[in-house]
Amino acid sequence: MLKNSPNTLMNSDADEGTPVSVKIRERLQANRKRFNANDNIADFIEPGELDQLLDEVELKMQHVLDSLVIDTDRDHNTGNTARRVAKMYVNEVFKGRYVHAPTITEFPNAEHLNELMIVGPITVRSACSHHFCPVIGKIWIGVMPNEHTNVIGLSKYARLAEWIMGRPQIQEEAVVQLADLIQIKTQPDGLAIVMEASHYCMAWRGVKDMDSKMINSVMRGVFLKDPNLRREFLSLIPRRS
Repeated sequence: MLKNSPNTLMNSDADEGTPVSVKIRERLQANRKRFNANDNIADFIEPGELDQLLDEVELKMQHVLDSLVIDTDRDHNTGNTARRVAKMYVNEVFKGRYVHAPTITEFPNAEHLNELMIVGPITVRSACSHHFCPVIGKIWIGVMPNEHTNVIGLSKYARLAEWIMGRPQIQEEAVVQLADLIQIKTQPDGLAIVMEASHYCMAWRGVKDMDSKMINSVMRGVFLKDPNLRREFLSLIPRRS
């Protein structure tokens, strides 16, 4: 049986002391992969590392609370806040960064459906990349299928939207990411998405405007080329608040 050399043991010990976030970052950089706030990095996370990342975020969140001069040792309300915040970020609101896309069962368009289909409103929750404040809104998806289009269940659109929105996002980029994903999954003749959302970086801080909403859209294929179809889609969306 081969024994480890002193150099091997030294490298192993050094690796043990390396934060898991550094290991993941180094893999991404070695593969020249982007890791912006709204990128999915699941391919570069090894089994068991997500739990380690959770522990690391908890430790660093505790440092944030200490720097805010919050006595988490004596304050019963914040005693476990660092752990709760770490779990919220890693396992909930930013989960879309760390896990693979949900499995979607696709069916052939056996009946050759070619009429406009609209899904929504789908409630979505995200956080802005600038302040990590909540972004909460609704999405409507219009699909114009063809005989080669893959058909997916209505709930699957919501799962895909949740996965894309489960990252720090900018609304304009989020809608494009979702459109790209649905386009790949279904291959329709046309795809239209409208998103309306409240941004709490405006309502909670800054100008503190509680009523403003942002609405944006993405039009692909026949929705982009045919103004009548585009008008039909927009007219069929229930009146937004």
